[in-house]
Amino acid sequence: MSYSAKAEENFQTLSKNPYPGRGIVLGTSPDGKAFVQVYWIMGRSVNSRNRIFVAEESGFVKTKAFDESKLTDPHLIIYYPARHLDNAHIITNGDQTDTIFDGIRLGGTFESALATREYEDDAPNFTPRISGITYKNAAPYVYQLSILKSDENSEEAGCIRETFGYEKALPGLGHFVSTYVTNGTPIPSFAGVPQWMPIFETAEKTRDAYWNALDKDNKVSLLVKWINRETFEAKTLIVNKLG
Repeated sequence: MSYSAKAEENFQTLSKNPYPGRGIVLGTSPDGKAFVQVYWIMGRSVNSRNRIFVAEESGFVKTKAFDESKLTDPHLIIYYPARHLDNAHIITNGDQTDTIFDGIRLGGTFESALATREYEDDAPNFTPRISGITYKNAAPYVYQLSILKSDENSEEAGCIRETFGYEKALPGLGHFVSTYVTNGTPIPSFAGVPQWMPIFETAEKTRDAYWNALDKDNKVSLLVKWINRETFEAKTLIVNKLG
């Protein structure tokens, strides 16, 4: 089976999954001229669903409570999913975005920054922290994905740390990781390696395709960053269920 066929198969599986949780796709546009990042959040509780993405003038994206009166516990739901440096665009599902941003700015690496973090403290799920980074210059990776997770929703074995590096960016294709396999009690963490996923012709088509693929009841917000490979400047598109 070709990479494209695998990507289409995985996309169809995603479209039938009621709850993959938060997800990241890193890849390249079909014409090869743009790096692409896709990130979405989903929610089951009122607190989790009461969120929107907001773009700042800096180009950073932050989560925000749509209705401040309904916000009950902000520590795992309010954060910057997207920040960037001159040579790297960072995307994650938590405040480890700041950890990576600060670590690289001070001379560290994606891996060394994440070595200071672990999965989220939301027992009994112990939600994985998923992170991605796209580099301006491949040395040696075009992009990397990371997952920090527990073993079978238990703290007993400590944190499992997996990092995946990709040396080539194939046009029209990307790699996907999510927090969960699907819904459950507790919710089972993502298993295996990142999966091939399609990148569509434009930022708008990519945004619409992924947003429409997500479960209509559980999806909350989605962003697409379309990063010019020459200038490394990004166009960011956001869609929120609320507002």
